Amino acid sequence: MRTLGLLGGLSWESTLVYYRELNRGVAQRLGGLHSASLRLHSLDFAPVAAMQHEGRWDAAADLLASAAGGLRDAGAEGVLIASNTMHRVAPAVQRACGLPLLHIGDAIGAAVRAAGLTRIGLLGTRFTMEQDFLREHLQRQHGVEMRVPGEADRATLQHLIYEELCRGTVRDASRQASLAIIDRLAADGAQGIVLGCTELGLLLDPAALPLPGFDSTLLHVQQAVDWMLDDLPRGDA
Repeated sequence: MRTLGLLGGLSWESTLVYYRELNRGVAQRLGGLHSASLRLHSLDFAPVAAMQHEGRWDAAADLLASAAGGLRDAGAEGVLIASNTMHRVAPAVQRACGLPLLHIGDAIGAAVRAAGLTRIGLLGTRFTMEQDFLREHLQRQHGVEMRVPGEADRATLQHLIYEELCRGTVRDASRQASLAIIDRLAADGAQGIVLGCTELGLLLDPAALPLPGFDSTLLHVQQAVDWMLDDLPRGDA
């Protein structure tokens, strides 16, 4: 099994999901008492969030790159950033640590194309929706076009992610507001919906959406488990 380095804490609410599902995925593939070989660096999210809001992406890149280097030195053979938004600095992190980086956009793109879709709606933080790092990756690497919500809907999503989900608060009113945003994206031509923030799976079940749903966290986990267990036989107890 390859050892995966996990850059987490971005926020820790979704890092919990990553840790649980990575171990479940390995156990399901290999059976018995198997679990994932992981190295975890859980960052303090408050300084990172401040860097995001202040546009200090170079400082954020330096912080994550240093953490990724520590994971490499601790034995990680690849690195995963447990956040959609922080893929804004993924190229810098990969260059600095010299390890394979499992890009969340590749996990999303492969699933969307496997479903036969090419035009999808994106829910996420303002940074993910308004900047082009994820949208360009999906268009360039996978031929997937992303539609984003309008200004008021982007503000709603930003609030519920940072003020609710990252703090462990899940409200039905926020679920209903998110479903209304999805309806508007469907009216704009979206064929499916990407939950493009790793916390959104805490609020929305992709199987229960009015359009085909893609949970970026779970797709990223599946990509990582496949990478960790590549060429290993199944069911070894």
